[in-house]
Amino acid sequence: MKRVQFAATYPERLVHPLHRRVIEPGPVTRAELLTWSPTADATTLFWCDGDAEATAAVVGAVDSLVDSELVEDGDGTYAFLRQDGYEFAPAVLDAIAAARVVFLPPVAFLETGDVRFEAVGEAAALGAFREALADLGDVAIERVHEFERAASPSRLTDRQRAALEAAVAAGYYEIPRDGTIADVAAALDCSTSTAGELVRKAEAAVLREFVAAGDRG
Repeated sequence: MKRVQFAATYPERLVHPLHRRVIEPGPVTRAELLTWSPTADATTLFWCDGDAEATAAVVGAVDSLVDSELVEDGDGTYAFLRQDGYEFAPAVLDAIAAARVVFLPPVAFLETGDVRFEAVGEAAALGAFREALADLGDVAIERVHEFERAASPSRLTDRQRAALEAAVAAGYYEIPRDGTIADVAAALDCSTSTAGELVRKAEAAVLREFVAAGDRG
């Protein structure tokens, strides 16, 4: 079984309305579909890398929205949505429904217009799915490796990665330490409390991945 990370860019007519808002200039540059219900009456959990007000503007683009609940965390906002439909283009839904693969969350909608996601299946099925997507838009395979039953290691969000990069650049991890969390906050243009939380979450994610890799080795 193979695990493949795809990046797809669709023409305007096939772009999900929520993704259109992310592509437009604004504070939200990334939205992640974390989980979804397998029913026509869609229940989804999104995460956006903006505050609650910015996230509300993004999810407000979804005409099928029935109800929503927004909860801010340190580096973004969770959006629990109930809809009466998914609003993905029928051609995209048909390709997904016909695929003989399974999909791993999250599905990331990026300001670049890319949709990034992972799928698991036999090589032939994954190849057929890629061909089906290629008929709809531009598709790239970013990574391929064997699927393992162990849980996927935690991933860094763009903001967490930026916080770690700023911390390294500031000398925060030098011995003796040269930089401070205040330096990270200045680089990211955020509060020191937000910068500190971003760094802590990023460190935790990196360490979990390191330990998981050691267990697999």
